[in-house]
Amino acid sequence: MANNPNFPQFPEPIWNEDRKLPSFRPLNENKTVDVAIIGAGITGITTGYMLAKEGLNVAIIDAGTVAHGTTGHTTAKVTAQHDMIYDEFIQHLGEEKAKRYYEANHEALEFISRTVDQKGIECGFTREDAYIYATTDSSSKILQKEFEAYKKLGIDGDLVDSIPFSFPVQSALVMRNQAQFHPLKYLQSLIDDFTASGGLIYENTTAVDVQTNSQQPVVVTKQGWKITCDYIVTSSHFPFFDGRGFYFTRMHAEKSYVLAVKPQKEYPGGMYLSVDKPTRSLRDTVINGEKYILVGGESHKTGQGINTIKHYEALEEWAAETLGIKEVPYRWSTQDLITIDNLPYIGRISSKYDNIFVATGYRKWGMTTSTVAAQLLTDLITKKENRYEDLFTPSRFLADLGLKDFIVQNSDVAAHFVAGKLGMKHKNVEELASDEGAVVKVKGKRAGAYKDKNGYLHLVDTTCTHLGCECEWNSGDRTWDCPCHGSRFSIDGSVIEGPADRPLKKISLEDPS
Repeated sequence: MANNPNFPQFPEPIWNEDRKLPSFRPLNENKTVDVAIIGAGITGITTGYMLAKEGLNVAIIDAGTVAHGTTGHTTAKVTAQHDMIYDEFIQHLGEEKAKRYYEANHEALEFISRTVDQKGIECGFTREDAYIYATTDSSSKILQKEFEAYKKLGIDGDLVDSIPFSFPVQSALVMRNQAQFHPLKYLQSLIDDFTASGGLIYENTTAVDVQTNSQQPVVVTKQGWKITCDYIVTSSHFPFFDGRGFYFTRMHAEKSYVLAVKPQKEYPGGMYLSVDKPTRSLRDTVINGEKYILVGGESHKTGQGINTIKHYEALEEWAAETLGIKEVPYRWSTQDLITIDNLPYIGRISSKYDNIFVATGYRKWGMTTSTVAAQLLTDLITKKENRYEDLFTPSRFLADLGLKDFIVQNSDVAAHFVAGKLGMKHKNVEELASDEGAVVKVKGKRAGAYKDKNGYLHLVDTTCTHLGCECEWNSGDRTWDCPCHGSRFSIDGSVIEGPADRPLKKISLEDPS
């Protein structure tokens, strides 16, 4: 199926329109540093920035380019209003830990605000009220419980009966004085300071292994170069090194979608998120002097659900009714990792390793959580106390909530593993239209095919190189997505996102095997 002609042909985040981040060469030699950070997104860069300020020698490597992954695909709401979470946390963690979660993210917001002010960073940072709104009686009752949680935790918020939009709501919960910004312009300043203090960044450098058989761990790259260090931080979204933490069993990946719309109606300010499903998210931004509204939502598990272009179309229809649309110049999707208890994993990667750390599972709220992670990891590495260490430790396991979700999540993985192996809904290669992808049969075996605009056929083995699930075609982004653990691959099989670290096998129609 061809893409909607109202949309850009290929997904591209709006932040790249005036992207000014520098380029860095790949690692081409062995290095020795104090700290090696894998992943040059907002977590890795902020952590490197903080560690360099502490006088440590730090190298950051990334398989792609700086801030091109999840960070470059965010909607960049800088807020402690992380959807409907505080009542749940009170129920399962208790008031004290729920309050600490809020305080950690509130402090992260204020750190970002101070950094912007002190450095004079021009990144479109504005203070905004954040709203969660309900359009039905049942969701309004849920919102009332969340408001009661706000009051218990001392969160500056209020329950109101309207929002500044034309569509009706039953109620809305506002968290005051939150923020939004341009994430890449913010990171530009941190990168400049980091490199000026001697910090090293290497792009297009893929970490494939960690050697732990000596006193100092060693990061090994795909090209065979080694980084010897005292500490390793893996902030590559999904941990490329598991450290026997079994993260692929404790998280699942969710896709969501964003349109950048030039609206017909005036935008009233503020940031918005719906209680009711499918989720709808709104914020505005100004790029090159033009106002855009970011319309997001339509979440689902990666590799599962309907034809993905339909999610963009649903957002377009809703935006047309709500805002009016002059044009949709940008569209993109993002992938987020959700832990079994909805708390991020930040800290030592497992009890087996004291000097290897991880930050993952941000549950779609990476702008503040990344700063929480950077502060916590910096304190752990520099041997300082941090009152959030036990809250976010990856070694935790909540029996009441975690065990149930652990079983459900891995049952879902098993179901999709079996379905992918037994399901036989295939097209013939000859049936593919231009710019169409599908599961096909090649010599009696399951394969993935995409026919590009020029009629060239890209064929891959759809078996995910992580644990053998079968990938499904994502028509909206033209990728092969694994429904089990969220690995994503390009049309030629190369890895876009892990946990897979090897490409899909390419197939040739002429191949005698």
